[in-house]
Amino acid sequence: MEQPNLNYIEQLSAGDEIFKQKLISIIKKEFPNELHTYISNLNAKKYRLAADNVHKLKHKISILGLEKSYKIAEDYENDLRVCRLDLNKDFDQILQTISNYLDTL
Repeated sequence: MEQPNLNYIEQLSAGDEIFKQKLISIIKKEFPNELHTYISNLNAKKYRLAADNVHKLKHKISILGLEKSYKIAEDYENDLRVCRLDLNKDFDQILQTISNYLDTL
């Protein structure tokens, strides 16, 4: 499984450490809330809302340099819109990997 990284954030910040830390702070603040909302909607079988949540989470996945995971998230988002959960375990693993990584920052 690919590992999250800060390469894209470092490119965006272009050496501006304050900006870099702001971006990291925003991700660390937003990710748990978006994750909680996604899980709540999924557990309530509100799959279209869960798909919207996955759409938001995809941006974090991309920013953290997870290209293959982004593709899985994209496919999972589309699957949720038609009430298919085939990629649920893969997506959950991606979310856990991100959670673990953010805890180290």
